[in-house]
Amino acid sequence: MEFKGIIEAAGELVDLAGVAVIIVGAVIATVSVVRTLLRRTGRPVYEAYRQQLGRSILLGLELLVAADIIRTVAVTPTFESLGVLALIVLIRTFLSYTLQLEVTGRLPWQQVRPAEAAPPPG
Repeated sequence: MEFKGIIEAAGELVDLAGVAVIIVGAVIATVSVVRTLLRRTGRPVYEAYRQQLGRSILLGLELLVAADIIRTVAVTPTFESLGVLALIVLIRTFLSYTLQLEVTGRLPWQQVRPAEAAPPPG
């Protein structure tokens, strides 16, 4: 197998991993919510479900961006393909930031609020 074929296969494998992370994360989040609802603990489940689902989507998007970079830069490095890659990365980055805001309530560059900080060890 030549180099180009190996890189294309690697890109497809990372694509598959990204989709799998999203699907598995959605299934795990859903099962977790259903278990909580069946136990009738009275705990609110909507926010926890959104956070779990958002985290799996964020991780999946990161892998999908990595796969696009692998295939575009290593396999077809033309100005047109790099422009398409830039657009894809821009859209997925915007989605990542908005999901990050939804999941944590703050943007990635904002500091953790004192109430969110972990208690000191000991």
